[in-house]
Amino acid sequence: MKDWFTIEEIDDDTYVISEYRHWEETHCYLLNGSERSLLIDTGLGICNISEIIRKLTNMPVTAIATHIHWDHIGGHKYYPDFYAHEAELEWLSGGFPQPLEMIKEYVVDRCDLPDGYDVNTYDLFQGTPTKILYGNECIDIGGRRIDVLHTPGHAPGHMCFWEKEKGYLYTGDLVYKDTLTAWFPSTDPNAYLQSLEKIAKLPAKRIFPAHHSLAIQPEIVIRMRDAFRKLKTGGQLHHGSGTFNYGDWSIWL
Repeated sequence: MKDWFTIEEIDDDTYVISEYRHWEETHCYLLNGSERSLLIDTGLGICNISEIIRKLTNMPVTAIATHIHWDHIGGHKYYPDFYAHEAELEWLSGGFPQPLEMIKEYVVDRCDLPDGYDVNTYDLFQGTPTKILYGNECIDIGGRRIDVLHTPGHAPGHMCFWEKEKGYLYTGDLVYKDTLTAWFPSTDPNAYLQSLEKIAKLPAKRIFPAHHSLAIQPEIVIRMRDAFRKLKTGGQLHHGSGTFNYGDWSIWL
């Protein structure tokens, strides 16, 4: 199971824990405060992320997912103190819109699995959050304040997290390089545009996505917003209109 996670230090109190051996290259972020730590997303759940987190903080850890998809909540089972958005509570109690067998296929697809890993043991995390979020909350972890932004589009309860003091914006699946997905029935392309409009107003100094390249600059948010605006004007911002390529990113509608 070793070497599944890659750890990179963003600053003295912030780390990115990545799963590069899976094609989705999921990133989780550990924010250490003076009173507790916040873990943004917990990965696929193929390996035990808590073993890594214990080496990076001795504080109590609260987990928070950008959204309740399998590749962001796999390690939630190690964190009974977790927050979730109201719009996705049903997904945490048996109502996820895709069957477990399909999710297992996503888990093993294009993946360098650890020796001895049995995907038949994989399960979609289910549970009751210690706090229900709606957007506009502020999470204080001691010396660090993180604002919760409800940014639906990719998922109905999708959230971005804004740390104003550092200029850090954690964008989840709303913004990353590669192919953005807004074709699932549970996605909403027009809500996606409104969420991009919201975060484009922030004076972000650094963008931290949930997938793929970490070499990503805040200007990409403006480019994405402008592209979505153009798709809307052209009557193409809807499910089934296809995939649109913009060089270092694309959108599948």
